Amino acid sequence: MFKSLLQKEWIQIRRNGFVMRLVVLFPLMIMGITPWITNLEVRNVTVTIVDNDHSTLSRQIINKVEHSSYFHFNGMASSYAEAIKSVEKGQTDVVMVIPPHFEREQTLGKNLQVFIAANATNGTKGGLGSAYLANIVTSTNLNNLPPPSRHQPTITTTTLYNRHESYKVNMIPALMAMIMIMVCGFLPALNIVAEKEAGTIEQINVTPVGKMQFITAKLLPYWCIGLVVYTMCLLLAWAFYGIVPVGNIALLYLLMVLLTIIFSSIGLIVSNYSDNMQQAMLMMWGIMVCMLLLSGLFTPVHSMPTWAQTLTWIVPVRHYIDAARSVFIRGTTISGILPQLAFLTSMATIMGTWAVWSYRKNN
Repeated sequence: MFKSLLQKEWIQIRRNGFVMRLVVLFPLMIMGITPWITNLEVRNVTVTIVDNDHSTLSRQIINKVEHSSYFHFNGMASSYAEAIKSVEKGQTDVVMVIPPHFEREQTLGKNLQVFIAANATNGTKGGLGSAYLANIVTSTNLNNLPPPSRHQPTITTTTLYNRHESYKVNMIPALMAMIMIMVCGFLPALNIVAEKEAGTIEQINVTPVGKMQFITAKLLPYWCIGLVVYTMCLLLAWAFYGIVPVGNIALLYLLMVLLTIIFSSIGLIVSNYSDNMQQAMLMMWGIMVCMLLLSGLFTPVHSMPTWAQTLTWIVPVRHYIDAARSVFIRGTTISGILPQLAFLTSMATIMGTWAVWSYRKNN
């Protein structure tokens, strides 16, 4: 009986051309496009400069701004009022005003301040743009000071793990989680609801097949699809960006299997309680959005309010992303991710049991 149910599921998946295309195209789109656009580094900040000094030092500052990859130089303005009009028109993000006699006062050792005004409509862009400009002014001033004493301490920094500081390395393990949620969460959620709408669920209900067999037959094909999709993601990360896992790949597959079981079970739970596809899609969409926002995929968990950080402890995606990033980027062994493994295993057991219990065969 179980073999027949499994064959039925595979036949239904093969007949659905959309599912087969989704399995191939969705990983290609997410892995090929998203790592390039989900970059929190602020660049192309438009700058207008008001130079009231017209000295060699002010010219050095302007040249650094012009040649910086973080800024788009919008030109000079004759006055602060003219520069602010450019901000109001949306043509400038940051205005820098160099005061009169700036170079002379710096040479005399006096502290004459450069004024920076940032458009904080986008707080992150305005704040970081101001910080970048302040760093340019400070470094230019230091270059014009006498060389430091030989007894002055030297600071040396090094970058661990992600030596090139590429944001793609940080995003790729998390994007794999999003792909697995979409493929192994949404598709099972629509499965039983589709059978309810087609009326075939009533035919299954009158057969002697048990609930455990029925649910396992429903989930097993999507678990296999999840393995294929995850393997594709690893290959695409290597082919597109030359990024490969530092740690044990078997650990990554173990984490993926647990996440797949959790979200395929959630999908079946949603479908068991839904009467039509619209209900199932809206419920799954709400669950997915909330979990992704609380997972630390796009924003660090420690940047969230305290109450939100507490809420993330019940979100399985947060634990998966923490563990997957540790294994993928730092090469952490199984002993370093035992808390995450324990939580994911417990959640997979709970969600799987709930999926079986929530299926009401007599209904």
